[in-house]
Parts: sequence; structure tokens; C-alpha cells
Amino acid sequence: MGVPPNYPPRRVNGISIGCFLTPDTVKNEFVYPPALKQKINELVGEYPVDVKNFRTDRKDWLKDEIFRMSEKQWKVVRWLLTEQEWDYFHFVDIGLDRMHHGFWNYLDPKHVQFQPGNPYQNAIPEYYRWLDEQIGGVLELLSDDAIVLIVSDHGAQRLDGGVAINEWLIREGLLVLKEYPSSLTPFEKLNVDWSKTKVWSEGGYYARVFFNVQGREPQGIVPASEYESFQNEMKARLEALPDDKGQPLNSRVFKPKELYRNVRNVAPDLIVHFGGLYWRSIGTVGHSKIHVQENDTGPDGCNHAQYGMFILAAPNCPLTGEYDGARLLDIAPTLLDLAGYEIPETMQGRSLVADVQKKTPGGKLEGTDSENEVRDRLAGLGYI
Repeated sequence: MGVPPNYPPRRVNGISIGCFLTPDTVKNEFVYPPALKQKINELVGEYPVDVKNFRTDRKDWLKDEIFRMSEKQWKVVRWLLTEQEWDYFHFVDIGLDRMHHGFWNYLDPKHVQFQPGNPYQNAIPEYYRWLDEQIGGVLELLSDDAIVLIVSDHGAQRLDGGVAINEWLIREGLLVLKEYPSSLTPFEKLNVDWSKTKVWSEGGYYARVFFNVQGREPQGIVPASEYESFQNEMKARLEALPDDKGQPLNSRVFKPKELYRNVRNVAPDLIVHFGGLYWRSIGTVGHSKIHVQENDTGPDGCNHAQYGMFILAAPNCPLTGEYDGARLLDIAPTLLDLAGYEIPETMQGRSLVADVQKKTPGGKLEGTDSENEVRDRLAGLGYI
């Protein structure tokens, strides 16, 4: 339920409800099997998968819309849990993400836009309390042998500003345009002179940097024989980029082979976390400057962060207290292990309880064996 990417809804052996990529839940199918759409509409009326245009200055409206959406979604959650048979239930609460993007600057004293005593200072804590109540209500519906996991798909932190990466590339002579736009323009609509362009970038939150390589791109000009040296050069230049005050940004620049076991298709040639993700990547051109405060998709109070959190509870889980060092890739193997399933060798993560004795139901320890429409939606949400 709401697990992206899920439009159109997956044809699963069970029930699938679409995510925020669904264009319109009235005009488009968002449920599988389709017959359940009518029941959901009877239950909550028009079903919301997201708050459209959540990057807005209309904060009273935004807060109300997020809570209204969340109320409907959690009502459906409770109905599914109690009225439908299930073995595995997965729900993404998109409201929390939208609250962070909409109100982080009103909460965090370290945010450049923070003003003490502002009327929205408690908006995020209010949603935390509401969300905690919904989770608590669901826990009362579950049996004692249920495995419960609350996990973030990414962290969140304040947003100090944006780096207009393509503006910088233009100034450096690495991205050449036949004409500079008169208004803010996304990269795919720029008039690029590919015969002179070596580098361009796309992507929000963090930057995906691409090289115009001979033999790979249609009009490539970077010799394939110089690829590695050029990659190292660009990595160093991006790492040296300062902030708006001339101070080090301390950006992290990665080569795909450093991050992924298998690099497939045409991956970005470099991946950039500006300022440790306290600065986001801005791909549009037309700012006439490199450092900006505004987001090119609307007001935004926070950026995605590399570190998230998880809360795991299971009757046979031997772990207690805080746990450091877990990776997002470790979560699925851990769930499979606790549920008694084999962990596929293709999984890159590890079970956090692989070599730890697991509890029996009585608490004792036992031994164990060791496309375009979607693209537009993504762009509007800041992922591209």
C-alpha cells in the first residue's frame, strides 16, 4: 500500500494499492484487483495517494491536506488488516515525508529560515504524535506473533540551499548551450550544443553527473581512452566547490562502482551529495547564479538525508536497545530470517540476527542455522 514505484498497481498475489506516482485516483486505476477500488471509495470517498502541489507557501492548507490524506489512508490500513487475509503487509506513510518538506524550516533552529515562535513550529511534532497514535492503534489489531518493522526509506535534515550544478558546468565551459534560457528551464528542454558539451547533470536531492563519451553518447566528445582520468578530474573539481560564502562545502562525490555491486545500463558517471546533503542539487538553468535558496520545484524546508532509522519488534528477536551500523539493505534479510525463510544469495544485505540465538515464543533462546507521465511526476516531486 503506497509503496513506490507502484503505478500502475502491480498485479500481485494479493492486494496492491498505488503510490504517489498515481496521476489521478478518479480517472486512473490505482488498486489491484480493480474491484477493491469501489470498496475503498465507499470507505473513505476519493482516495488520496499524495498531496498535490505540497511545495507551497499555503501552509495552513498544506497541513490540513496532509492530515486529511493520512486519516483516509490509515482508515484503509485498519480495514485491510481486519477484513482481508494477509501474511505480509507493507504501508508507506507519505504524509510524514510531506510534513518534513513543508515544515522543517519552521521546526529546526539551525535552519537558515527558522524564526522562533513561528505559528508552525509544532506542526511536525503534531504529526509525529498523530502518526504514533495510528501505529499504536494498529498494534492492538495484531497477534502476538507478528513481526513489526517501522523503517525510513531515507532520512531528513535541514536544507541550507541549492547548488545549480548545470549553471556551474556552463561557467566552466563543460556544458555549452546554443542559447541561454530567459526563464528557469529543466535540462531536457535546454538547447544544448552537444558538439561542445562534455558534462551535464540531472536529478534532485543529489546530483547525477553524466559525461558525453565518444562511442556511448550519440554525439560524444570525451575520448573513451581518457574516461578514467576525466572522471577523476571531475570528481576533484566537484569536491572543491565552495558554498555561497566561499567556505568548503565538503561535498561527497562517488563513482558508481564504489556504491553498487552491479553497474547496469548507462549509470551516472558521478554521484554528488552537495554539502553532505545539506545542499540539494538544482538541475534547472536560468538562475544566473550557482548558489540559490529557493528550490526549482517550489518551497522546500528539508533535504533527504543518508541516515535513517528503524524500530524492529518480533517475538523471536534477540536484539534490544539501540543498534548502530545497520544498512537499509540489511532490513529485508533480517525480516526473512526472523520469519523463518531462506535469504536469497542475490541479496546484498545481511541479517542482523544471522549469528544470534533467537527467542522461542515463550521468550527462551533456541539454536539457529546460519515513463513520461511518471517522469513528470518525479520531476515535480524533486526526484529528477
